[in-house]
Amino acid sequence: MDDQHRAGSHRFKPPIFNVPGSVLVALVVLITVYFSLNLLPWEERINLLLTLAFIPARYTAAGADLPGGAVAGVTSFATYMLVHGSLVHLLVNGLWMLAFGSAVARRLGGARFFAFTLFCGVAAAFAHLLVHFGEAVPVVGASGAVSGHMAGAIRFLFGGQGSLLERSADPARLPLATIRQTFTDRRILIFLGIWLAVNALFGLGNVRLDGSGAGIAWVAHIGGFAAGLLGIGMFDTPRSPSVQRG
Repeated sequence: MDDQHRAGSHRFKPPIFNVPGSVLVALVVLITVYFSLNLLPWEERINLLLTLAFIPARYTAAGADLPGGAVAGVTSFATYMLVHGSLVHLLVNGLWMLAFGSAVARRLGGARFFAFTLFCGVAAAFAHLLVHFGEAVPVVGASGAVSGHMAGAIRFLFGGQGSLLERSADPARLPLATIRQTFTDRRILIFLGIWLAVNALFGLGNVRLDGSGAGIAWVAHIGGFAAGLLGIGMFDTPRSPSVQRG
């Protein structure tokens, strides 16, 4: 092995062993909230869960009687992302955040990563509200934001040289595809088709991830995904590949 190849191999670290600090912080917060809620007495747990959850009925006359009142009508656009309905729900979102959120965090840096996450999560809640206005079923989980991570990541992970693993390890050097390039790239279109089909299966087909009976807020997933796909350019700033982020 020559020196150049050896040096290149030394620099490359698989993303799974080099998770950005911002992603770790996000995961620790989600895990802490989940287990903290489950330590509370049942009545207090449900009251706090409903205060944090996004409930479309808040924006009707009945909303005044829901836990959290008018304040939660504003804050729940963000706080619903902190709560998960089951350990499986938390695990699935955590794994997807590790896979795609890490690539986004390496590219954007910690502050922009959190801003982008909030942007996608709020957009997901608005999308759900438009379709399910007035419904009293609570929506919880970071799935909409994580869908935004996935969408934002595909706009740069499909470009550049090397394997997908190598590109995700150093995404700052990759070009960000334009919207036109995104919707004309065959690989991205295939990915979009598969992603939409999976969400249609879970949403319209009433498929469950576990036996909890909780439904999949697929409209929120699509809203977050659309926000990430179309909006990542607002958070993206060209950076030197040598700069450490996260």
